[in-house]
Amino acid sequence: MRSQRFRRLGLSATLALAAGLTCMAQSASAAPAAPMTVTVDKATAKPGDTVTVTLTFTNDQTTNTQFVYQSIQPTWNTSQDPALKYAFKSCTGDTVQCDVANQSGTLRYHVPVLPGATRTAKLTYQIAPDSACGPSRKIELYSYLYYEYQGGQAKKDGVFQTSTDIACATPAPAAAHQ
Repeated sequence: MRSQRFRRLGLSATLALAAGLTCMAQSASAAPAAPMTVTVDKATAKPGDTVTVTLTFTNDQTTNTQFVYQSIQPTWNTSQDPALKYAFKSCTGDTVQCDVANQSGTLRYHVPVLPGATRTAKLTYQIAPDSACGPSRKIELYSYLYYEYQGGQAKKDGVFQTSTDIACATPAPAAAHQ
């Protein structure tokens, strides 16, 4: 009798575990996309190079996004290194406004953004030919994102690390001709 009770208990526990794992797998796959991703076209650049930062906003809500504002600026460490010189050059993409000046930029995306849809902007900047580069010198950026949804009745915002730590490499010395 005891053996049959343990078998039933074991079978029940196994079924409960399987059901729980199935629900967890479905929840994980249904997770909404992050509202912002940032990528760069190169992880290391030299003086004179250009680097393009791509910002992608994804509407992670179930209603249209009515307004999206985003900014990108250097971290405190980057802004405190006067010998590290670079400047934003251009902004392209799904924006109605893209103000770029020196090292910081702000933009607004085309709206409405339907649930699950994305908007992308590409900001290009150039490392100055006389920029001091080398070990431990990086162009680190962060972004502030603000957006409204549910007919403007709800909002989300926050500061996001952009993972755009672009190493500023010292150019290799020219080979000597003999």
